[in-house]
Amino acid sequence: MRLVTLIIGFVGLILTSGFTQGEVLDKIIAIVGSEILLKSELDENIALARSQSGVLPEDADCLILNQLLSQKLLINQARLDSIQVLDEEVEGQMNARFEQILVMMNNDPQQFSDYYGMSITEAREKFRVDMKDQLLAQRMQQTVIADVKITPAEVISFFNEIPTDSLPYFNSEVEIGEIVYYPEPNDVELKKAKDEAFELRNMIVEQGANFSELAKSHSDDPGSGRLGGDLGWQKRGQFVPEFEAVAYTLEKGEISEVVKTEFGFHIIQLLERLGNRIHTRHILIQPAITQQDMADARTKLEEVRELIMTDSLSFSKAVKKYSSDKTQSYFNDGLMINPNSGSSFFETSELDVDVYFAIDTMKLNDVSSPIEQISDRREAAFKLLKLVSITEPHVASIQNDYSKIKNAAIEEKKGRATVKWVEETISNTYIKLDDDYLNCEALAPWFKSKQEINP
Repeated sequence: MRLVTLIIGFVGLILTSGFTQGEVLDKIIAIVGSEILLKSELDENIALARSQSGVLPEDADCLILNQLLSQKLLINQARLDSIQVLDEEVEGQMNARFEQILVMMNNDPQQFSDYYGMSITEAREKFRVDMKDQLLAQRMQQTVIADVKITPAEVISFFNEIPTDSLPYFNSEVEIGEIVYYPEPNDVELKKAKDEAFELRNMIVEQGANFSELAKSHSDDPGSGRLGGDLGWQKRGQFVPEFEAVAYTLEKGEISEVVKTEFGFHIIQLLERLGNRIHTRHILIQPAITQQDMADARTKLEEVRELIMTDSLSFSKAVKKYSSDKTQSYFNDGLMINPNSGSSFFETSELDVDVYFAIDTMKLNDVSSPIEQISDRREAAFKLLKLVSITEPHVASIQNDYSKIKNAAIEEKKGRATVKWVEETISNTYIKLDDDYLNCEALAPWFKSKQEINP
């Protein structure tokens, strides 16, 4: 089971490789088909695992090397099978990753440079190949496990094989409904933002100002703003309709008129276009949300809550009428989705602090007063929360926890399928592995390959 877990988990391990500090004396420690594995890659992943887990098992080096070899095997097979990863997919994943890192650093590029010893631009260049390889490995693994299904009988069998004294203990869990409401900017702030956007466009078009520098100093999109407004290569459907409708009509180098979307006012420049893929940059000016705008939004949600509590409006209808359709919960009848499990159940320890305290004293089907939160879009929002269900702490049972047990069972089956694929594919792949790792029990299948080791 341990090997299965590690094989299934290895693809995520590379996510932060290349970001460790310091120089490492390097050498090739393995060749898998056409892929090479460097000693520095192993050292970086060991350091990452240690930073995340603290004390590692004695054979951690061998287990992590096994993960990396499996990853190289998947990448090699993906190339042989002509599996494609588009440039815009790589850029999209990198944008999300760098956004996540920068949010943790208060959006301070200097803090990033100080920590990683390189600029954001340099780090993106260093990470690009690793990210493409990660996506190739993921896509190949998805192919390997695509046909893995599980029956109810297998779920029950999986559960029955767990020793009674090893059954997991589930803490109390809750389901929470939400109505997410964004304050609307007033007309004065809308005009100020629009005027600023027109002024910036005039500076670029009429006065020859540098688009990139103005984006860095004025854009309210922190992700692209740091990169001079660069949005990278994107395919049709990635932008909101108003933005896309204009971007796809531009000629190379052309700068748009001011474009209004739900995010604010944009100045767009088309850098390149290839079929349905475009490479653009923009400057975004967002109208400010004033304290009065915030107060008006809070008042509106208080009125909505009163309608719900007096049975004048159902929570479900209130979601469709007042909640933002930019939230996942909007399409799930208001139910929040746990990003860790993909289900609607949360342990209380997984909740944001303000959500936890809002529901802590609520009874079943109660609706909270409006609470203020910063949304996933980094905008101020107000929420109404409804306590939909709550469970008591309990030992796992097939009757009460079937969906969780099913998820565990299918992941275990996918793991076994991946291990089997790795073992079968090794025998048909050229393998060369450094003799320094001959004593690693986890690497026995690699050393037993039909190919000669270190010929």
